Amino acid sequence: TPAPSTSIDACAWDGFHLNSGLKVVGGKGVLLVNGEAFSWCPWAAGDGGGAGLRLVNGKEQFEVPDGAWGVLELVWPKPDLLILGLGKEMRPISPRTRQYINSLGIRVDVQDTRNAAAQFNLLATERGVGSVAAALIPLGWREGVGVK
Repeated sequence: TPAPSTSIDACAWDGFHLNSGLKVVGGKGVLLVNGEAFSWCPWAAGDGGGAGLRLVNGKEQFEVPDGAWGVLELVWPKPDLLILGLGKEMRPISPRTRQYINSLGIRVDVQDTRNAAAQFNLLATERGVGSVAAALIPLGWREGVGVK
């Protein structure tokens, strides 16, 4: 089975290189849903501009506003699984964020970005791009700073 066009060829410091040749760079994350790739900046969802550059709450958990999930709210059919890559490090996601994703009918698996990309590539090839989605933060992301 050939790899999907949205499979990740490389996780860069400031973005991602996809099998299709598309490069998402400039410090942006990527949201991969149903064979489509979207530039993803969840840190900008809460304040409209990303001035806070925050993805971690006071309990050191990944937490973003509900509006950060954009296309996942609209797409039909919804993927069964969202693989969430949180940059260089792994951390838990907040109960509120997990509950919101689950309320969309989507299970969530949290990993560091490199492992999340590898898992997405494997599952998207085996099961198809309709059953698995990925939301990935660049490796160079730093809380309060962004990618510099």
